[in-house]
Amino acid sequence: MKYRPFAALLVLAATLAPLASAAEDKKAAPPETAPALLEAAALRADVAILRRAYETLHPGLYRYNTPAQMDSEFRALEQEFGRDRTLAEAYLAFSVFAAKVKCGHTYANFYNQRKAVQQQLFEAGRVPFYFRWLGDRMIVTRSFATDSRLVPGTEILAIDGTPVARILERLLTVARADGNNEAKRRSYLEVQGNDRYEAFDIFFPLFFPATAADFTLRIRGKEGESEIRVPHQSAAARRELQAAAGATPEEDGPVWELSLLEDRLALLRMPTWALYDSSWDWKAFLATTFERLEQSGIRDLVVDLRNNEGGVDVGDVIVSHLIRQPVPRQVVHRRVRYRQVPDDLVPYLDTWDPSFKNWGQAAIEEKDGFFRLRRDADDDPGAPISPAKPTFTGRLWVLVGAANSSATFEFAQTVRQNGIGKLVGQGTGGNQRGINGGAFFFLRLPNSGIELDLPLIGQFPAEEKPDAGLEPDIPVTPTPADIAAGRDVEIAAVRAARGNR
Repeated sequence: MKYRPFAALLVLAATLAPLASAAEDKKAAPPETAPALLEAAALRADVAILRRAYETLHPGLYRYNTPAQMDSEFRALEQEFGRDRTLAEAYLAFSVFAAKVKCGHTYANFYNQRKAVQQQLFEAGRVPFYFRWLGDRMIVTRSFATDSRLVPGTEILAIDGTPVARILERLLTVARADGNNEAKRRSYLEVQGNDRYEAFDIFFPLFFPATAADFTLRIRGKEGESEIRVPHQSAAARRELQAAAGATPEEDGPVWELSLLEDRLALLRMPTWALYDSSWDWKAFLATTFERLEQSGIRDLVVDLRNNEGGVDVGDVIVSHLIRQPVPRQVVHRRVRYRQVPDDLVPYLDTWDPSFKNWGQAAIEEKDGFFRLRRDADDDPGAPISPAKPTFTGRLWVLVGAANSSATFEFAQTVRQNGIGKLVGQGTGGNQRGINGGAFFFLRLPNSGIELDLPLIGQFPAEEKPDAGLEPDIPVTPTPADIAAGRDVEIAAVRAARGNR
């Protein structure tokens, strides 16, 4: 996607009713000072602004919901604010609503909240481990606790007495994903240390507030089931670990790494493409990378996109070095819901490009309430990607997973569509029916102070597509035993496939 993407399953009333007691799953002692309340009337006024903005501007509001269904969700949100709420309760309510849109770029973006909101809601203690969801099972991938029983491969069965299945059920109500891509929702709720804010770290303490400085964990490990107590990891300590592990999107890189492995095999690790604010010359890095591949006589290149949601259009540049003739992108129609933003909404909308407020003649009116967007030659449906030097003539293997839901999903589509390489791993995020993004407003609700991302350009495929991500050519999923042993099953699958050709 070319612009910064600042850029899900129960009935809202039933889901949010427990928010009346923020500690419904724990009998916590009341705080010394009760949190300030936001007035009900003010919150309903925010809902009215949200509704006006989304119904007027959001291109994907009715992609997976009918107008009647969305009307019901807006009404349920209004009813949720029938009485005063805390900021935490309001943030959860707006997050549950946003997930109902079933758009991976529609949410109360952690990074776009005011500092006061971030400090009040996002600084709670973290679980002292990273983990993956293997189905409904929470499997530790790295531990920061001193207890020797909490090691990679350990299964967490319950946290503070709440079964993990119940925790997942609650958190899925705020998990963002395109359409009905459930694998993406689970991936979104993993903790791998890839972002400053990870959804589980934010939402778990909001739904299940801690009552002590330690977590009580029910675990299953090599020696069977046991119960342990581990201290919380502070938000500051988690950030220090993430910084020590490597560059983040806000840093100036390099954030990718090329490794030359055995027998003319190379691995290009790309943990993120979110390089909007970075001054790092990533295009020069890629040019140098492909020069190294050419000089080293590499026969197989593995591009590792695991946990990479997307960002800028890195994929097109990679593809340009893999082809000898132009290849088409997927044929999609870029559509928006408006030509010019109504004056009454302007005060609530921030963005980095003021031209988004008035598309002008680039928005060509259609008969179904949409405008077809034609901003430049790059927006032509299926516009080809031209080859660039140096050209890599070996085989391409792309490691994919459910996190790939924006620019990395589009790259996987281009690779698949043009037979450029093989996808290895798990099914992707995103959705073949199209995604929303490209340009964004940051909708800032004046009374609660909460921001919600509002994607502006909907991509709609030229033909009917399934409500699903992409399945890999070589499917492989790690087991708890693989995680415990530190085995990279995706790389192992590539090595095996190389030997079979």
